[in-house]
Amino acid sequence: MAIEFELDPDLKMVADGMQGIAESLMRPLSRDCDENEHSDPTAYIEQMYTMLSNMGISSAFIEVSSKPKDEGKVGKRTRKSNVRSLFFIERLAWGDCGMYLATPMPLLGGAAVAATGTPAQKEKFLKRFTEGRPKWAGMAITEPGTGSDSAAIQTTAVLDGDEWVINGEKIFVTAGKRAVIDSEGFIVVWATVDRKAGKLGIKPFIVDHGTPGMNVIKCEHKHGIRCSDTAAINFEDCRIPKENLLGSSEVKQNDPEGFKGAMATFDATRPPVAASACGVGRAALEFVQEKFAEKGIKTRYGVNPNKLTSRERDLMMMEAKHKACWLLTLQAGWMADMGVPNNLEASVAKCKAGRDNVWICQKAVEMLGPEGYSRKIMVEKWMRDSKIGDIYEGTQNIQKLIVARRMLNYSKADLS
Repeated sequence: MAIEFELDPDLKMVADGMQGIAESLMRPLSRDCDENEHSDPTAYIEQMYTMLSNMGISSAFIEVSSKPKDEGKVGKRTRKSNVRSLFFIERLAWGDCGMYLATPMPLLGGAAVAATGTPAQKEKFLKRFTEGRPKWAGMAITEPGTGSDSAAIQTTAVLDGDEWVINGEKIFVTAGKRAVIDSEGFIVVWATVDRKAGKLGIKPFIVDHGTPGMNVIKCEHKHGIRCSDTAAINFEDCRIPKENLLGSSEVKQNDPEGFKGAMATFDATRPPVAASACGVGRAALEFVQEKFAEKGIKTRYGVNPNKLTSRERDLMMMEAKHKACWLLTLQAGWMADMGVPNNLEASVAKCKAGRDNVWICQKAVEMLGPEGYSRKIMVEKWMRDSKIGDIYEGTQNIQKLIVARRMLNYSKADLS
C-alpha cells in the first residue's frame, strides 16, 4: 500500500479554508482569550457554527467517527473523512488550540455516540448540531480517584424502572460547561452497572443538558488552552431515560459498546489529538523560521553536521520532528479511511506528536531568548498550550504502554 502525499483539490480547499480562518479570525483573538480564561470568542463561535451547519457537520461527524462498512478490505480509496478532519484540526490548532476546542461541534461525546449509538440515538443527539444555536458535547470518564486507569471508575448507574440513576463525580470534562449549561448539548458519562464485574461493568450513558441531578461544580484554571472550559461535574440521583444507554446493559465479555467501546473511541480520536499537537508545534516552528528570516539568518541545509551551528542543528531537528509527527498522524487517519485497523498507529502518532511538539515549542522559546519567554509574542503561549496534547485522551506514558503491548503482544499483566 502506498500513502498519497499530494493533496487532492477537496483536501486542499479544506486546508486553505481553515488556515484562512485561523489567520483572520483566531489569531487576532488568541491573546485576549488566553488572558481572559473561559471567555467566549463569540465571533469565532458564531461563524464556525454557521459554516459547520451548512457543511452538515452531524452527518460528516458520524462518517468520521464510525468504522467504514468494508473495514478490513483494502482497495481503491473512496473515503477521506478522517484525513480531511486532520487537516481541519491541524489548521485550527495552529490558530489557537484552546479556541479550536471551543468550536461548537460534537467533540468527544459525539464521537462516542457516533461509534456506539443506535440510528435513533444518532438522529436524536447528533442532528441537533445543525439546528438552532451553537452546541457542544462532552465525554466524562476521569474521576477524582481515577485517571489513566479508566477500568477503576466508581460512578454508578442503577436501573430503576424505565430510568437509569447515576451517582458520582467526573473531572476534566472538556467543554463540560458549554455542553450542559451554555447550550442544548449533552455529556456521555461512563459509569459502572456492576462494580464486581470490573471493566466489563462499565457502560456509556447519554446525559442531556438540563437533566436534574447533573451539576457543573467548577471550571478548572489551567496552564494552557485557557479558552476551553474543563469542568468538574457532579451527578446526584441523576435520572435519565433507559434508552440513553449506549449499547447493552448486559455484562459480558468482548462487549463492543462497553469498556472496549470507550477504548475504541479513544483510538478514533487520538489522531485528531496528534493533529492538534502538530498545529501548535507548526505555529512555533514557523514563527522561529520567520524571525530568523527577518534577521537574515540562514540555515545551511546539506552541510556536514559537524560544521553546523547549534542554532542550525536545533532548527533542523525541530523541522524533522514536526514532519515525522505529521506523517505519522496522516498515516493513522489514512488507514482509518482505508478500513485498516489503526489502533497501534493511532497511539504511536498521539505519543510522538504529544511529546515532540512540546519539545518544539520549548525549543522555540529558548531560541528566541527573553523575547520568547515574554508575553509580547505568542511563543510562550504555544509552549503552555502544547502540553495538553501530551496529557489528554491517554498520557504519553499510557501510550507507550499501549504501543509496547501491541508490538510485543503482551497482556496488561505482562506489561503494566
